[in-house]
Amino acid sequence: MKQTIWALVALCGMTMLVSCDNGETYADMKEREKNAINRFITDNNIKVINYEQFVAQDSTTNVEENEFVLFNEDGIYMQIEARGEGKSMIEMAKEQSSDSTISKTILCRFFEYDIEGGDTITTNKYSSSIVDKMLVKYIHRSRRYQASFTEGRMVEKYRSSVVPQGWIKPLDYIRLTRNAGKIAKIRIIVPHSSGTSNASGYVLPMYYEISYQLGI
Repeated sequence: MKQTIWALVALCGMTMLVSCDNGETYADMKEREKNAINRFITDNNIKVINYEQFVAQDSTTNVEENEFVLFNEDGIYMQIEARGEGKSMIEMAKEQSSDSTISKTILCRFFEYDIEGGDTITTNKYSSSIVDKMLVKYIHRSRRYQASFTEGRMVEKYRSSVVPQGWIKPLDYIRLTRNAGKIAKIRIIVPHSSGTSNASGYVLPMYYEISYQLGI
């Protein structure tokens, strides 16, 4: 018990040192992130719609008007560029039973951009031989996803198989197919709390363009 207490004290001390060292608190960093996202939205002429309007539009966004739906619960903004053909993971699970669990391999091509820094972090969009693969399990009873990267740029870059929540979020709204000409494509603004461990640690918002193709 004493060891646990001292570990917590040490952790708090380190947090205070970091805050004092650069003069910026976590609240300051979140405010900076919020401002960066707002600038990005303004600079890119993004039209933000609420979830109610999104649902009223059959869970789609108007790409010509550059609409992004804001999910208030996590601060994610998403545009569905192409919904894709086929079925969603929810629909696939429902076809089996009301409490079924399904697992699918999903192939992703993506572009990752640091909103605050204004830099491209990593991408696999320009290499035909490289694709990021993630194994996704959907548990219908709890409406929950579990996902892990099995190979690709994200694993190489971050040395982790953990899939950011921002990558999982679109799965409720897109359809999956193996037909390369009919795959789902989204654009998404991901706050640090739904991003990679690196984004979370440094409180960095990221912008992604991601395509989702059903694997074998």
